[in-house]
Amino acid sequence: MEPSASRQWWNGFYGAVAEQFTHFGTVLVDGHEVPNPTGQYENSSITQLVAGYTINDRFALQLNAPLIYREFKRPEGFAIDRGTVGGLGDMSILLKAVAFRYASPGRRTFEFRDGKNPVAVDQEPDFTASLVLLTGLKFPTGDSSRIKEEFHEVNVPGAPESGIHGHDLTLGTGSYDGIFGQQISLRYRNFFVDETIQFTLRGDGLHQYHFANDLSWDGGPGYYFIRNPQTIAGLQFVISGEHKDVDRFRGKPAEDTGITSVFVGPRAVASWRRWSAELGVDLPVLIDNTALQVVPDYRLRAGISLQF
Repeated sequence: MEPSASRQWWNGFYGAVAEQFTHFGTVLVDGHEVPNPTGQYENSSITQLVAGYTINDRFALQLNAPLIYREFKRPEGFAIDRGTVGGLGDMSILLKAVAFRYASPGRRTFEFRDGKNPVAVDQEPDFTASLVLLTGLKFPTGDSSRIKEEFHEVNVPGAPESGIHGHDLTLGTGSYDGIFGQQISLRYRNFFVDETIQFTLRGDGLHQYHFANDLSWDGGPGYYFIRNPQTIAGLQFVISGEHKDVDRFRGKPAEDTGITSVFVGPRAVASWRRWSAELGVDLPVLIDNTALQVVPDYRLRAGISLQF
């Protein structure tokens, strides 16, 4: 009699790499586009390194470590300032808890594999649904020294105004933040809907600068063109966005920091055995900001993950 297969110590671990590239090149004042005579812009690349462990069918722990690189061009008085900034951002740890899970009864069909005797084959459920709750903590591991620029900003009469400031370039917020959210997944046969909502409760930051709380969302309907036990391939129409109030500096509102944005775009998803990947494009359809800011023109997102 052969020994039964047992769970190995590495089973349950998973890892992922996710990239988000955003190009900021449009200048808005209170939601209205204005000329950009100096061609100011920012290119932002955030590469998330993810390591997690699935404790059981209900709970999982996940560690996120962002690597950030930003390139920018902005007016500084009557001169032009160009530069780059890069390094480790604020790391976070998340607890994922499955609050609800449902699967409809699977169908059973019969196949005549040898041409004579029928063989019962159990099919996957037609309908599945799940709700996962997210709680976490973000740590101030990223360098927040760029925020000190806020102390030295001076408006030069007649000079073009910059929409890129220290709070846009900083690698970290300098605060411990609480993370709360949920992930909803529905599937009926090959049709599916996924939605992730996340709220970040900001703590007190450094340099007398306090980032505002923010709410973000991401998800939408999709269809799997291929779906079998080993391979999945599909396309999703994604609606994403965020809402953030104005930050506070020296106890007063930082007027050029509030924003509400909505993006739409396609996302391709695929998996093969233990590997999963996705690739998406986000285009803005609504941006309502406060004061003068340089806002996104587009976002590119990609990711790959491995379940051990």
